[in-house]
Amino acid sequence: MGNLEGLKAAAQRAVDRRRVWLASVVDAALDSPETGFREFRTARLVGEKLAELGVRAQNGIAITGMKGYLDGGSPGPTVAIIGEMDSIRVPGHPKADPETGAAHACGHNAQLGMMLGAAAALSEPDVLSALSGRVALMAAPAEEFIDVEYRWGLRQEGKLGLLSGKQEFIRLGAFDDVDMAMMVHTSASPGDSRFSGGGTNNGHLVKYVRFLGRAAHAGGSPHRGVSALQAAMVALNAVNTQRETFRQDDAVRLHGIITSGGDSANSVPADVRYEGRVRGATLDAIEDAARKMDRCLRAGALALGGQVEIVSIPGYLPIRHDAGLLGVFRDNAVKLMGASGFAEHPTDRVRGGSTDMGDVSQILPAIHPYTGGAVGMGHGADYAVRDYEQAVIRPAKVMAMAVIDLLANGAARGMETLARSRPPLTKAQYLELQQSRLNEETYEGR
Repeated sequence: MGNLEGLKAAAQRAVDRRRVWLASVVDAALDSPETGFREFRTARLVGEKLAELGVRAQNGIAITGMKGYLDGGSPGPTVAIIGEMDSIRVPGHPKADPETGAAHACGHNAQLGMMLGAAAALSEPDVLSALSGRVALMAAPAEEFIDVEYRWGLRQEGKLGLLSGKQEFIRLGAFDDVDMAMMVHTSASPGDSRFSGGGTNNGHLVKYVRFLGRAAHAGGSPHRGVSALQAAMVALNAVNTQRETFRQDDAVRLHGIITSGGDSANSVPADVRYEGRVRGATLDAIEDAARKMDRCLRAGALALGGQVEIVSIPGYLPIRHDAGLLGVFRDNAVKLMGASGFAEHPTDRVRGGSTDMGDVSQILPAIHPYTGGAVGMGHGADYAVRDYEQAVIRPAKVMAMAVIDLLANGAARGMETLARSRPPLTKAQYLELQQSRLNEETYEGR
């Protein structure tokens, strides 16, 4: 036990020595936000910082992702520490890119600092040599499932198979040698003011929809056209009527945006595009809601006599937190911050949002706890990471300490955690499931 405490103390000191360095990384990513599968500047930044720690990373995984290793003093399990590189589009955010509207309104820039801080701690020679196994440092792209038309185009070109970063990491085999995985997400919710974990997140299915009509002069001969925009309006109004048909416990959410509403105000819109989500706490709830949404989309085309193309894209699976892994994280959060430093949520608590860490958690032991340190509304123009101590430094320390618990002493606790874990899917089963969720349909309402 004394040796463990000594290793953890050394790891914490290593993070403390890197405070300014870590803050500079977080700030640099904040000032250069990029959306999914376009994180080229961010990837270069992370690669440079890993190199400064002596880590050579493979890059270009899932277009912009990367993965490097810290090898312990003897063989054992591999624990992945993950940080996400992408941002979301919030044009009103004070740090938004003026051209793209991209902004770190979800705190992924802080995740990169956490990951690198944990890497700095675990790369200390005395610490690393005491570990039995490896630490995989993974910078993942494209967690925010946006720009669906762009991603679908990449898939059509053969550049992607699945349309988020960690999904594609799974497909490409980047998780094949990983036994356990962890990451921490910032939060501005009062209940996450320190560390919190447990519960689950919604899964989702993604909809990419084209309403097709017939163009005509909107003033001179509108009767000769078929308005794809009106078809979309009918469909979305029909979607709204479905909300009372969902069980409250299923946490169903239907939402989306029209990404193209036509080409000219004086021409009847002939091509209107919609990007939407069907979220729910279980796959059954998601599939039920998706069937209802599809009926509504067809109804819009039928009402106007147009056509609708519906692409259903496999989104994220609900997350399941491995109890053993979460216990290791919790113990170290409490060790660092005291008894009030970690709030554990019941397993039936559902967060409305979704994460592709849910997909990872279906095939191997994984956790996705939250930390405070942010203010404002997630995905809002006022979201900001303000407290770097809580949002970067402490998560880096806790993850490093958790890895030490898992891989020190011959990796006894890591092996025990693996022995008790029962992920519901193999990689092959996961890929088969996601393939079964992909569907393309063209409905003629004429």
